[in-house]
Amino acid sequence: MSVHDITLTVNGRKVRLTVKSNELLLNVLRDRLLLTGAKYGCGIGECGACTVLHGRECVLSCFIPAVCADGWEITTAEGLSKDGKLSVVQQAYVDKAAIQCGFCTPGMVIASTALLYENPEPDEAEIKDYFRGNYCRCTGYAAMIEAVKVAAMRMKERGCDDEEL
Repeated sequence: MSVHDITLTVNGRKVRLTVKSNELLLNVLRDRLLLTGAKYGCGIGECGACTVLHGRECVLSCFIPAVCADGWEITTAEGLSKDGKLSVVQQAYVDKAAIQCGFCTPGMVIASTALLYENPEPDEAEIKDYFRGNYCRCTGYAAMIEAVKVAAMRMKERGCDDEEL
């Protein structure tokens, strides 16, 4: 099996790695970089547990060969907080008790962040539509939808730009 040298910027840190041709981005993040926020759920890109940001867009890391991510800027759930302080979205999830078992939470928080990058004032239908690729078996989504609304409201009240999500 062939190997490839790649460079990623993960949570603001440049990383050089040698990866196998069939090594998945999810496995590199979890097993090699010890960033366990992205979860292995279904392994076929259906559940969203492995969601990370590529720039400002959601990608399913269980579906992407690491070699294809060469040069990418990736943000995991761990990379959303700054200086030990939760991001606006993370804090809204805590405040609205939008977490139960926690398995889907990192992917849902990443998806919520991507939504607010794209649309800082989404309505409930837009939030639900954005969540369609992320499955949660515990919460019924209501608290998560409220968390996104709260995060959007806080961003607007503070006059924050999306760099502060």
